[in-house]
Amino acid sequence: MTATIAFRPMTSESAELLGAPLAAINPWAHYRYTPEALTTFLRDDDHDAPRLEILVDGTLAGGFSIRRTWLRGPYLQFLGILPPFQNSGVGNAVLSWFEAEGNRLQARNIWVSASDFNVRAIAFYERFGFVRVATLEGLVAEGTNEVLLRKRLIIG
Repeated sequence: MTATIAFRPMTSESAELLGAPLAAINPWAHYRYTPEALTTFLRDDDHDAPRLEILVDGTLAGGFSIRRTWLRGPYLQFLGILPPFQNSGVGNAVLSWFEAEGNRLQARNIWVSASDFNVRAIAFYERFGFVRVATLEGLVAEGTNEVLLRKRLIIG
């Protein structure tokens, strides 16, 4: 049986429920983000960077945010999936939605980044067709780098 994965605008209640468990996992634990900081980010109402919650069979499984206008295409600025829902197709569903959104916006590219120590995330994005285009040294913290990845979209 296949799970039903859905996305909807983030509610304050869901942001509150996600803050602490996401702060406990990497990359946020590595950077020592507090539950309050993540809750505030997820709760933030930014028209150009909507926050969406991820539901699996009606259960809160995580959240994500895209910045709609970036370098000739949207940027996935946040993707957090709770551990019980990782490796179950949820991330693929988010990236498929994200690519469809890029096409809907008639973008040339879609963008993501991941911390260089987060090798699982980088491999996940590369499996989905993203290519490394830059390393941003010390962007979030000294001693770590962010890897910027791009997927070019076919313009019709």
